Amino acid sequence: MRQFTNYIVLLFLWLNLTFAYGITTNSGYGGFPVPTAETFKDSLDWADYYFNIHRFEEAVPLYKKNLDVTDKEQKIHILKKLALSEAALDAPEESVAYIYDYFKIDFQPTFLLHEDFDGIRNDTNFSKLSGSVLPKITLWSVFYFFVSLIGFYVSFLLLINKKIDKQASILIAAFVFIHSLFILNICVDQTNYVFEFPHTYLMTTWSSFLYGPLLFLYFKRVSKSTDLSQNDLWHFLPTLILAIYLIFTVYGFSGSYKVNQMLQQLEEGPNPETSTKLLLIVSLKTISLGVYAFFVHSILTKNKAGLGKKTQVWQKNIYLIHVSYVVFYMIYGSSLIAGIDSGVLLYTPIVLMSAMVLYVGYAANVQPDVFSGRYAYTNRLFPKYVKSGLTDSLSQELKKELTDLFQKEKLYRKNDINLDMVAEKLDTTRHNASQLINEHFNMSFREFVNSHRIQEAKELLKKENELNIIDIAYEVGYNNKVSFNKAFKKDTQLTPSQYLNHLNQG
Repeated sequence: MRQFTNYIVLLFLWLNLTFAYGITTNSGYGGFPVPTAETFKDSLDWADYYFNIHRFEEAVPLYKKNLDVTDKEQKIHILKKLALSEAALDAPEESVAYIYDYFKIDFQPTFLLHEDFDGIRNDTNFSKLSGSVLPKITLWSVFYFFVSLIGFYVSFLLLINKKIDKQASILIAAFVFIHSLFILNICVDQTNYVFEFPHTYLMTTWSSFLYGPLLFLYFKRVSKSTDLSQNDLWHFLPTLILAIYLIFTVYGFSGSYKVNQMLQQLEEGPNPETSTKLLLIVSLKTISLGVYAFFVHSILTKNKAGLGKKTQVWQKNIYLIHVSYVVFYMIYGSSLIAGIDSGVLLYTPIVLMSAMVLYVGYAANVQPDVFSGRYAYTNRLFPKYVKSGLTDSLSQELKKELTDLFQKEKLYRKNDINLDMVAEKLDTTRHNASQLINEHFNMSFREFVNSHRIQEAKELLKKENELNIIDIAYEVGYNNKVSFNKAFKKDTQLTPSQYLNHLNQG
């Protein structure tokens, strides 16, 4: 009975092959082709048949003989079956090798969840592969993701905040941005979504030499209160060179190419050339961080005079966080060069980066005035403003806006006008608004408002109109005639009535 069943199966396979593939060696009854024994032995259908009845040791040789097919779909089918067959035969090393080959053609990491891999799931190579390509979410990755979002938001706030010197805001915003981008990159790598979004591969390497220069130029700007010059652009030359190099070696390639590169490194480990490049970048970054940390320290120690206590604390904390990051990155770089792989040494610098972003975010919302450093002017008439954060460029910009508010919009006509209202219109602090009026117009806020009101009142009195004195007082912003008369006489040495009579007599 068993032999009869085998004959039926062979007949079925023979008919299937003749109709599906038309493989012939000679003609048989009714013109049907008669396949040879060799054709049967090498058939992919036979391989699938053996696979389906779990005779994997017979299926594997047949699949291997068909590996040279040119059809992509057939190639994928064969590699998947070989990976599953080797797993069933308890050959994890061979199975994982075929998985890698399959992924390089069609990257579908969910294939690793197939139940037929359960027997080798605990194998070291299989665990390494599945742990590196299957998407996963951890508490650390969630933390890094939200820190990066906070960092991007803080960068935006710093750029649009008019209370901060423009050059200083650009530098510190860029500094926070590259930190946030790096933290997001770590999040993408940890969750294995770098395989889903391959263009995030090495997406922050271009900024390796940017951390030190940005912080140094920021402290140079806010501590010395001098505009940055074209010579300062030389600090960005290493970043430009690295970015151009990466465009031609990494960034300019397709996503599938980057996936294959990552899979090859995962399977074989970094090749000597890649390892050399990585160590070179880490070494140069370490040197860059160390050198610029020294430069920043020199600026801080030489330019304490004129800085408020709050600003000094802010700058000191930023510097300490940065130096801590530099120290731990140096330790990490040294361990990498020595061939020591420790997760703690990698994550400590990232945690310090996160601390930097969060601290800058806190300062941006609570005490934004610390970002501009000390005031650039040295006007001795107003010594109380020596520690102000109002720089020359910002002061000139605000002066123009203030002039427009009073001459074009005639803000002084509001009878409830106060310094806070003006500061809000200028999008600056009350302190800066007061300083602006004192230094540019050499008068107090109340004197500044009255000067505009009286000037318009005099113009209205000169005109022939039906407005009486009290109407003019209300028109220019006064609540009562007494205040108007007092301010008018202080300015002209005459009361409004006397001034009007003087005009009529003339």
